[in-house]
Amino acid sequence: MSGFGNALSSSIGKKFIMGITGLFLILFLIVHAGINSLIFLDDNGLKFNIGAHFMATNWIIRAGEYILFVGLLVHIFQALRLTIQNRKARPERYAVNNGNANSKWYSRSMGLLGTLLLIFLVIHLKDFWVVSRFTGIPTVDANGHEDLYAVMREKFQDPVRVAAYVLLMISLCYHLLHGFASAFQTMGWNHSKYNGIIKSVGVWYAIIISIVFALMPIAVYTHLID
Repeated sequence: MSGFGNALSSSIGKKFIMGITGLFLILFLIVHAGINSLIFLDDNGLKFNIGAHFMATNWIIRAGEYILFVGLLVHIFQALRLTIQNRKARPERYAVNNGNANSKWYSRSMGLLGTLLLIFLVIHLKDFWVVSRFTGIPTVDANGHEDLYAVMREKFQDPVRVAAYVLLMISLCYHLLHGFASAFQTMGWNHSKYNGIIKSVGVWYAIIISIVFALMPIAVYTHLID
């Protein structure tokens, strides 16, 4: 194996890959939340469908989606490898484990939170991405664009699905609370002067992104928007 390959397969290399793919996913969530927030304009989804149409037809976005999927798969794979590696390094649990003294519970539960988010991703892709990219949407809006907003309204009439989305967005929030600052630290982009700012930005980012995604199914289900 080459020196570069050995570096990437090392513990530090694995964490570096986790950090860079995590930052890429963080940027994607900003774009995704921005497009989805167009439903709150309450114009029967016209601007949301314009955004969805742009995402579906722009070749740069389409290429970015494939890069995103590769990054996501690498992120998940490396997370599993690191989890297994850490457990092998400490096969026996301490007799007294006061985890809260050293870290937050969600920092120690990234594996569980990540698994829940993977479940959400599968559901989300099945509900929206597959139909918008492959099977097609049979209805169009007043502008002649595929009416993905109509699909959203249909899916979010199910209270179980709405509750699941909201609960999984809580998982996303906790995942981001740890992952945001951790990604910067892993990349070496931390300094005593700026760590407090990075942490604060990470907290607000996690809260705002998660609330935006959670409010969408709630708003549709309760008919706050039509």
